[in-house]
Amino acid sequence: MQEFQFEFHPRYRRWLRVAGITPDTTLVTVTDDGLRVRFGGWKLETSRANVCDTLITGPYSGWKAIGVRGSLRDSGVTFGTTTEKGLCVMFDERVPAMLPFGLAKHAAATLTVADPEELQTALDLGPPGSGG
Repeated sequence: MQEFQFEFHPRYRRWLRVAGITPDTTLVTVTDDGLRVRFGGWKLETSRANVCDTLITGPYSGWKAIGVRGSLRDSGVTFGTTTEKGLCVMFDERVPAMLPFGLAKHAAATLTVADPEELQTALDLGPPGSGG
């Protein structure tokens, strides 16, 4: 199991705290079988087998990247704490994350973790249990 902390830009900490998004309430966890994201009161869970691609992205504009954001254009979700960079994780099958009861499902999730390159390595798309 590997855990990845979100990178909190000082400029956005106060606003994120109001929404319940703090270093204590956010975490990305990768196991041999799954990917779990906790972001304040939101969560995303899927199998590793459902991850089909990753891409390091950024920088972003603050109004597009900070907090929880959904995109109608590409059906992605962003869990954002910084505008510098993050990892876009793409899925074979869409996953619920933003709305309760799975009302909206997302084709990708952008995660602004402190080390997106290391998260990308952890999700190396090798078979589960391959050590990647």
